[in-house]
Amino acid sequence: CSKMICNGCDYANKMREFAENLRHKCPFCRDPIPNSEAKAEAKFIQRVEANDPVAIREMGVRQYNDGDHESAFEYFTKAAGLSDVDPCRKTAPTLCQT
Repeated sequence: CSKMICNGCDYANKMREFAENLRHKCPFCRDPIPNSEAKAEAKFIQRVEANDPVAIREMGVRQYNDGDHESAFEYFTKAAGLSDVDPCRKTAPTLCQT
């Protein structure tokens, strides 16, 4: 679902799944983990289209890493407008240098 959780919560979820002999699921939404890159990408795009600020930021990172800095800036700006401070804090200095 593209939600980020801390390592401790992820570990606790894995321990719970192991102890109860459960299938591995997303620790945040409890949906099954996609079993292919195509399914994972489709889920990611679904989160971007749903205006999930974290997914939008990650799309900006992908665009930036692919060299499309203009699109990256648009995604970072949109994510920041949706209350995701990470683009402002981490990526704005990098974008200003390009």
